[in-house]
Amino acid sequence: MSGSYTYYFYDLETSSGSPRTGRVMQFAGQRTNENLEPIGDPDNILVKLADDVIPEPDAILVHGITPQQTLSDGISEADFAEYFNDKIAITGTTFIGYNNIRFDDEFMRRVCYRTFYDPYEWHWKDAKSRWDLLDAIRMMRALRPEGLEWPFIDGKPTVSLGEMSKINKIAHENAHDALSDVLALIELSKRFQQSQPKLFKFLINVRDKKSVAKIAESGDPFIYTSGKYDSEFLKTTVVSTLFKHPRRDSAVVYDLRHEPSEWLEMPVEKLVEHWTVKWGDDKKQLPVKIMQYNRCPSIAPIVVLDNESKTRIGYSDSFEENLETLKNNPQFTEKLKKALDIIENEQQARLPLDDNVDDQLYDGFWGDQDRGELTKIRHSRPEDLSEIQEDVKNKRLREMMPLYKARNYPSVMTPDENIAWEAHKRKVFFGGGKKNVINKVSERLQEIAKTRKLSQNDEYLLSELQLYIESIIPEPEEEQTDI
Repeated sequence: MSGSYTYYFYDLETSSGSPRTGRVMQFAGQRTNENLEPIGDPDNILVKLADDVIPEPDAILVHGITPQQTLSDGISEADFAEYFNDKIAITGTTFIGYNNIRFDDEFMRRVCYRTFYDPYEWHWKDAKSRWDLLDAIRMMRALRPEGLEWPFIDGKPTVSLGEMSKINKIAHENAHDALSDVLALIELSKRFQQSQPKLFKFLINVRDKKSVAKIAESGDPFIYTSGKYDSEFLKTTVVSTLFKHPRRDSAVVYDLRHEPSEWLEMPVEKLVEHWTVKWGDDKKQLPVKIMQYNRCPSIAPIVVLDNESKTRIGYSDSFEENLETLKNNPQFTEKLKKALDIIENEQQARLPLDDNVDDQLYDGFWGDQDRGELTKIRHSRPEDLSEIQEDVKNKRLREMMPLYKARNYPSVMTPDENIAWEAHKRKVFFGGGKKNVINKVSERLQEIAKTRKLSQNDEYLLSELQLYIESIIPEPEEEQTDI
């Protein structure tokens, strides 16, 4: 990595653990060069919560940011998205986080979607990319642990950023503050890079889809570190690719730790049952996993295993025997292909027919005409949005525009738009019967008060949350107009 290529470490604090219902409350990041030396000042931004969102009490207790704080010290989501896309997501940037692929990146996609930016271009276009250090650190622990101390919680290995910082004496004064987390992650990365430069360089160089595919589709078994695997063996195993996914850039891999004989004669319907076992079920999990190429999986050729790492991950001759068994039973792979089709067809059939345009991010990519409309909407004056809405051809974009205006520019809303916005909030807060948002939050607040010993600061945070909820709940109204 040289020239204009830089790393950008970032972290979020959010109103919920769900990217679908949550919003970014704090964004922090720091750009570095290839030697992990800071470039410029860090970013530390609070983002105003729109008043159709109620934060989860647990989230507020974790990061300590109140909705009122975002309103007094933050910027609108639209202003944040503009700053992010213009000043942060610049050519040659590699975005790096700690579990960002599964969490932070999903929130950022939805921020871009709601504010009329392409949800994906920020991490691929113009030589941009992304990398997730969580599984990379796990792989370091499994393969080349020298250079760092490694914590345990209740006898089980952990690589949580807080515990890693503590045991390695990395400054991390305020865990769950986004900027504090970013600075701690950079220091952890620096120690990884300095102590195991070959592994660090290898993993960051194989983060792209083509490099992952080359290893996954080579025909040889390879090392794979994932949170889905057993902590007893440091989340790391050796897998073999059974087949490439027929519909997307992924591979279906088999964990060679497990003897395959019990699965070989199982009918397709039973394989489906064991493939889709949920956490907590008694049924045995099929040792098969879909590895998505675009999620920067931490993988490496089997030749990097030395005697010490073989011991750490429990590698033995049985792995090779299991591989041979799979090769001699191609009918098993054919049954798994049928099982995959059944699983994905059933998943598609279960998808809710949701009329909420906020949840239609994955309903299709924007076309060339849509991109022109995205730009026009972003560059329009807030007071002109209602007028140009009639000329927007894409139905999704038209439906998003009133929400965008209400959330980011409430001061220019007309009386009719305010009435429609209040109706939208009633639907959000009170829709769903007894399981509506207001009831869920109220029940959780009561449960926390009964089951947890709250500090004075905790009580303050929950009191502020209750006051905020009371301030944004709309008045009941018999006739409602959807926004």
